[in-house]
Amino acid sequence: MTRSPRADAAVRLRLARGVTATWWYTVSTVIFLEVFLVLIWTGALAERGADIGVAVTVGASGLVWAAATVMLLLDYRQRTEAAPWARAGRLIAPLAVSVAFGVVAGLLSGTWVMAALPFAQALVLVNWPSGVRLRLTIAVTVLLGALWFIDTSRLSPAQDSGWWLFGFYSVVLPALSVASLWWWDVLATIDRARASEARLAATQERLRVATDVHDLQGHHLQVIALQLELAERLAAADPAASLDQLRAARRSVDEARQGTRDLATRYREVPLTDEIANAVDLLRAAGIEADATVDAGTEDAPAAVLAPVIRETTTNVLRHGGGRWARLSLTRRAGVWRYEITNDPGDVADDGGGGSGIDGIRRRVGEAGGTVEVREERQAFSIVSSMPDAEVGR
Repeated sequence: MTRSPRADAAVRLRLARGVTATWWYTVSTVIFLEVFLVLIWTGALAERGADIGVAVTVGASGLVWAAATVMLLLDYRQRTEAAPWARAGRLIAPLAVSVAFGVVAGLLSGTWVMAALPFAQALVLVNWPSGVRLRLTIAVTVLLGALWFIDTSRLSPAQDSGWWLFGFYSVVLPALSVASLWWWDVLATIDRARASEARLAATQERLRVATDVHDLQGHHLQVIALQLELAERLAAADPAASLDQLRAARRSVDEARQGTRDLATRYREVPLTDEIANAVDLLRAAGIEADATVDAGTEDAPAAVLAPVIRETTTNVLRHGGGRWARLSLTRRAGVWRYEITNDPGDVADDGGGGSGIDGIRRRVGEAGGTVEVREERQAFSIVSSMPDAEVGR
């Protein structure tokens, strides 16, 4: 069945939903760490008796700095294996803000750590080539540790109860941020591998089909060519034998057509357990939380009817479901096979609860002596197909 561009766009959105959500979780984590640092700095200045204007200035400029680093994170989101380097034009503004905040914080607080950290944090968020970020993180952590030691020796802040939290958090912030980005890199790599695996599987399947068709048709076409060539040679000398070869060529054509039909039928005939497993995998790949329940003995179920129903209802969930969850079940009760798929409702109302897909399911199941029930509820949309057990009718 041909899907509309709107449906294809919805599926692509669901495919990227999980990765996108994780990305924004990563961004919010880094920003939270930075804002928390600004709060610690503001509290430390207040505890040391700094003027309220100084604390407010550091806090406000720190929030501007944290907002500026979002530009670096968004640039990191576009990172690819082919072009891992940062775009220089997008670095100027956040790095300039970081330097300005460092100067302001360092002068107002009189500490080297507060002067150096904003720029150091911005540097580790830059979209560096592979391997550079790790060495840079180690270097800035050592530098910040040394500056904290100098500040501790120079200021003698033994009276400040929050000094150790101030210093420790300032030193480890770049490493914590890089750890969050490293987790995102791992997830992005896994997602690319999953996409590559899916493309490879599709390519291998196409190659297998092409090989089978080539072997089947190549053999028959070669035989037909030889038979027609022989009929042509015998046409003048032995018309009867030539006619026999033409009849043989026609039989070979019929065999080729039947072989093609058998090949297509073999590819279409998939066990119902595999059909449901494929449906669950497809839904999960689209970002939908899906699971299935299947009773034993599915080899006795009417696969010729239920297999297309499973595929059609899965497509229906992808096109019209809310995209959060789906439940599939195939059970046998009292001589009746019952296939049910339930999902969170989306824009099913577009079809009025009975679009052409559902009408086709009703027609297919009805012709085989079964029934279809469509249930629309506030929290769930269900399609239930009931088919008599073939063995009960014998």
